[in-house]
Amino acid sequence: MVLKVYADRMSQPSRAVIIFCKMNGINYEEIKVHISKGQHLTSEFAEINPMKQLPAIIDGRFKLFESHAILIYLACAFPGVSDHWYPADVSRRSRIHSVLDWHHSNLRRGAAPYVFNTTIAPVLGRPLNPQAAAEAETILTSSLSKLESFWLKGNGRFLLGGNQPSIADLSLVCEIMQLEVLDEKDRARLLDPHKKVQQWIENTRNATSPHFDEVHKVLMKAKERLQYQRLKAAKNEGGSDMKKPLPSRM
Repeated sequence: MVLKVYADRMSQPSRAVIIFCKMNGINYEEIKVHISKGQHLTSEFAEINPMKQLPAIIDGRFKLFESHAILIYLACAFPGVSDHWYPADVSRRSRIHSVLDWHHSNLRRGAAPYVFNTTIAPVLGRPLNPQAAAEAETILTSSLSKLESFWLKGNGRFLLGGNQPSIADLSLVCEIMQLEVLDEKDRARLLDPHKKVQQWIENTRNATSPHFDEVHKVLMKAKERLQYQRLKAAKNEGGSDMKKPLPSRM
């Protein structure tokens, strides 16, 4: 049976899993679950992932959720996956695990809530939360600095000094790409101080071309819609249009 991938391409970890499948020639069926429509919260989807989050996969009778676990499973279960994604060498593999663990306790804790509480919340009919955004920004700024000074130290083009991307590169870059939907000045304020991070994003994009840009098309379209909404809001007193939800294609 073909691998089933339940995903929403507006979801950072969903994009990482899809790009990985495409890069490694893994035959899969992408089943779209729209977060903006609450499809991940249904009882039907809970049968696939009781946590009601994306992505999730079904491979035959085997069900799995959490993107890092999925990436590791795919790297091990499907033949032909290049070793650099998830090396057979235990020490190199363990170092990748250290990055992945750090990601969920640091970068994701900053990036995801910052984007949500400054930009995405009104799209989903939720109020902005400046306090939560400020707290998330502190974590995000610290995480970007740690990426720049520690995880990207050395002369390698990728995390941990590598010359080829691993599943950690893919996961973390997809996380940071979510910052694309921010106001341009805000995004520049966050990323401009981190030249190594910016180059690493470009390196990962190039290493996964053309799939990287194709999978991120949904995010880029969302960016365009949000920019339009900002321009429209700027022409209206109080910017009230920003409080109106965008179409559910987000």
